[in-house]
Amino acid sequence: MDPKKILADSRTAMSKAVEHTLHEFSTLHTGKATPAMVESVHVEAYGSTVRLKEVAAIMTPDARTITIQPWDKGIIRDVEKAIQTAKLGFNPIVQGDLIRCPVPELSRERRQDLTKVAHTQAEEGRVRIRTIRREGNDALKKAKTTGAISEDDMKRAEKDMQTEHDKFIAEINKHLAAKEADLMKV
Repeated sequence: MDPKKILADSRTAMSKAVEHTLHEFSTLHTGKATPAMVESVHVEAYGSTVRLKEVAAIMTPDARTITIQPWDKGIIRDVEKAIQTAKLGFNPIVQGDLIRCPVPELSRERRQDLTKVAHTQAEEGRVRIRTIRREGNDALKKAKTTGAISEDDMKRAEKDMQTEHDKFIAEINKHLAAKEADLMKV
């Protein structure tokens, strides 16, 4: 296998890991209520786990409220339970076939909790990037043992892989610092 292809595939996967981490950051909001705050909550329904946005309409009628209307009224309690167990800081209120989630004003303690969540999400992203680097390096070593590439090409590609790794880790760290500043801003 060509080392350039292995590097390109790894670069693409690392980029997707950063995008995923940024999407996770987007679920942490300090001010205005948005559907992104709850749409990736996992709901136990229909004998499997599905994301909330796949089973319900999510709206924000005002800046402090998120409303969730499951398409199947039979899973309303499952949705309520999923929101509670997701530890987003919401206290869902069931009103007929609708769930209201008032977004609380953030206390200093809640801001610190959200910052901890952001750090956890950033670390998960960094772990994904490290895993991709390791898998890419393993593919390079395998290509060397099969004789597809030389020792020099493998070493060069491993150095390039480390450079890409460092670039994407720095990008996650930069976005984490910005998110942390946003969360702590009163």
